[in-house]
Amino acid sequence: MIEITERLQRRIRRDFPNAKVVEEVESHLRLMVWKLGPDGARGAGEERLMAAAVIHARGDIGRLRNAVSLAQLDWRDLLVAAYLADEDFPQHLDQELP
Repeated sequence: MIEITERLQRRIRRDFPNAKVVEEVESHLRLMVWKLGPDGARGAGEERLMAAAVIHARGDIGRLRNAVSLAQLDWRDLLVAAYLADEDFPQHLDQELP
């Protein structure tokens, strides 16, 4: 099973306060990573990819679905959209997921 880190779970619950929506978000994120396969996920890191989708969504489930679709086309575009593409992404990720 694809794990969602505790800090990302906190961000999901903050951005999507409805419990049913949280389940949907987590399902979309796991499916996204699964579809990308080990090469895609390893290329960027599972947490980084899932966080990029959540950050890009800004609490909007429609935007999250679009982010997942974007990742399927080219996961690098999703990282760019969430400002997680540059070398300083670990610091930005730590700011977004304290």
